[in-house]
Amino acid sequence: MGMFDSFHISASALTSQRLRMDTVSANIANAQTTRGKLVDGEWQPYTRKMTVLQEAPFRKRLDAVNGGVQVSQIIEDDAPYKLVYNPNHPDADERGYVQMPNVDLLKEMVDLMGATRSYEANIAAMNASKAMLVKAMEIGKG
Repeated sequence: MGMFDSFHISASALTSQRLRMDTVSANIANAQTTRGKLVDGEWQPYTRKMTVLQEAPFRKRLDAVNGGVQVSQIIEDDAPYKLVYNPNHPDADERGYVQMPNVDLLKEMVDLMGATRSYEANIAAMNASKAMLVKAMEIGKG
């Protein structure tokens, strides 16, 4: 393991958690969007997105960073849409129900808190690595 690999690993985690927070933010912003995408000529509500994280692939080259995390994909949640009775809504069906996005604000806030705490933990790890490198450089001084 190289001297700066811990910085690269923490940086990859920071990037992944930032994308996770961006995905959660998009879900919250579209929690009331009834026209998210056009499927077979009909509008469907916005569908909740989720990030899938995985370990970054290990490389056997000396110049490659080994370890870390990366976003492997962003998937759509297959939970059913919520039906809300609102006959005055322009997207209501003949019975007066509107399909609303499958976004649960409570789940999104929990996911956002988890991503924020992971982000903060990786900043703390970077600061600890920096402090260790500074102390290691001070060893030679005398």
